[in-house]
Parts: sequence; structure tokens; C-alpha cells
Amino acid sequence: MRFPALFTLSLFLMSIASSSHASVESVTWGKTAAGEEVKLFTLRNAHGMEAKITNWGGYIVSLKVADNQGKFADVVLGFDSLDGYLAKNPFFGCITGRYANRIGGASFKIDGVEHKVTPNSGKNHIHGGKLGFDKKLWNAKEIADGVELSYTSADGEEGFPGTLKCAVTYTLTKDNGLQIDYQATTDKPTVLNLTNHAYFNLAGEGNGDILGHELTIPTDQVTATDDDLITTGEIVSIKGTPLDFTTPHTIGERIGADFKPLIQGIGYDHNYVLSGSGMKLSAIVKELKSGRVMTVRTTEPGVQLYTGNHLKDVNGKGGHVYKARHGFCLETQHYPDSPNKPEFPSVILRPGETFQSTTIYQFSAE
Repeated sequence: MRFPALFTLSLFLMSIASSSHASVESVTWGKTAAGEEVKLFTLRNAHGMEAKITNWGGYIVSLKVADNQGKFADVVLGFDSLDGYLAKNPFFGCITGRYANRIGGASFKIDGVEHKVTPNSGKNHIHGGKLGFDKKLWNAKEIADGVELSYTSADGEEGFPGTLKCAVTYTLTKDNGLQIDYQATTDKPTVLNLTNHAYFNLAGEGNGDILGHELTIPTDQVTATDDDLITTGEIVSIKGTPLDFTTPHTIGERIGADFKPLIQGIGYDHNYVLSGSGMKLSAIVKELKSGRVMTVRTTEPGVQLYTGNHLKDVNGKGGHVYKARHGFCLETQHYPDSPNKPEFPSVILRPGETFQSTTIYQFSAE
């Protein structure tokens, strides 16, 4: 049977459109100690890029991207099985919340009312507390090109006020981006700071340290911190210092410099202040041998650079042992300790408002 040319063209265009979508598959990955079933979702796009996401803590379990020879490697640190994620771990690729990063003194005020949250980093609070979002089983459903995770955080959980309804969506784009969309509402005034805590190594996880990665961050300002890495409220210039990545430098080039902020963090552990509104560039990272490039864009006002300074003999995927600086994080976020710093962009979410945020980790090779 012969088809009219227009009909044939329409079929061809439809086939192109459908092939641009990512496929989504899911399997049962195991159970929690409470017997809850945990799922593992695999997203693949037409170029062969693959992401594996679990609804336990929203972890990015695997992220396979191509190098300049077309060879794929998994570029995030993590574990082969669910057991590693159920146990205590360095937040390998999880959703961190309600409040990512630090809250000084584990307390803050909203409208003059003090709220005390869990102190789990000395006297301070970090990454949502002892049982943060990384230790919760999220509801999950497959969507076009990805998976949507949802969780309701009860009023008073880890000390945070308000019942928070939260959704985090992971999608693979046709141009090799892993897009993460965050959304939340509350029934009482609360504070919120959500991010993903993936540790990247663009040479492939388990292939040594990340000191040779070339990094660009398009800002010469950071939020200053004290010795406990709590922000002082000052936004300071880092122009010309070892923290300045406005022009490309390898991560290892100046990480050992005799410079107080680097001594405080035992390496890079700093919140960079991004300028502009809407979706904006926050970082470009290149691994020179493989040619892999990761470009990070976000709607958030800051990005935390962390160079895995505290990793120590973690038994990871494929028998690999992760040591200090074997991975780096670029955590898009609001500024640390913003609940106690009214001069910073507000992190207060009120009833009737909807929190929305997007971050894209996009990959290419050169």
C-alpha cells in the first residue's frame, strides 16, 4: 500500500518526536527495615544517557554519560545495593531537606516565634536532621521522561513547623540533561531549602580523585563563614583568591593554599552567591582526559561547592573505595543559615504560597 507523501512525512515526524522521549522502567529494589517496598527507576534517553533513581531518599543511584569517544561511565558515587543507602552514608545523591546545609544553633524565629530543630552537627543543624528527607520513603509515579517523588513532612518533624507537602521530579532531557524540579506547600509558616547532594566524578566513579577537574563558577562572591562553617551574614569578594573560579582552574590547583576559608573547610566547602534571576549558569566542570563536561544551571540564588573533604574509606560501587576528594558536589540552594540572616534571600514559605525550584545538570563531551 502506498501512503500519501504528507502522511508519510507525518509518521516520520511522529517517530522522531517519540524517540526524543526518555524511557522509564522500574523494579522492586528491596525493602526497608520496616518492610516497606523500595523501587528503583531507570531513565534512558535516545542518546543512551541513563539515570537510576530510588524513592528511598530520592537518591541518584547511577548516572551514565558518554565521553568524547562515546564510552559511557557512571559519574556519581554511591552503592551497588539498597543496603548502602539504608545505612549511614555521606548523603550520596539524596534529596536533602527540609533544610539543606546548616542552621546555626539549630534554632530560628519566624514572626518572633522561636523554633528549635534537631542539632546533628555539634550544636548546629545540617541537612534536615537525624531523619531528614534522605531517610524517608517517598511515594513515586512514572511520568513522561522521568519519575515524580512526593512526601508529606508532618508538622514538627525534626522541629520544623507546618505540614509540608513536597514533590521532586527527575527527568532526562533530549539534550542530555538531568533536570530536577522541586515544589512544596505548607499549612503553617516554615523554612525550606531543598537540594540534591550528588557527588560527581566525571572520570567515572572509582577512578581516583577529582583534583584534575577544571572548574568555572561565574561569581566572585561567597557567603563568609566562621570556624563552624556557619555564615556570618557577610557576602564577601573572593576576587583573586584561591576561591575564585571566575576563570577556569583545576580543583586541586589551590585547594591546599594557606588561606583561612580553605583551612576552615579542609578544602572547598563554600556557598557561592549567584547573580541574576530565573534560570542561570552556576558552574561548568570539565574532566580533561575523558572530555566530559557538566554544565549546571539553576533558579536558586547560590551553589555550594564541596570537594568531598571528609570522605574516608567508603566502600562504594564495584568494590571501589572512596577517599577524600574522590567526588565533588555542586549543591544548588539558598544560602546556609538564611533563617537567622534576614539580609539573605528569604527561605520562609507561608500558607497559600508554592515553593518552586529547578536545577539542570547537563552533560556533553569535547
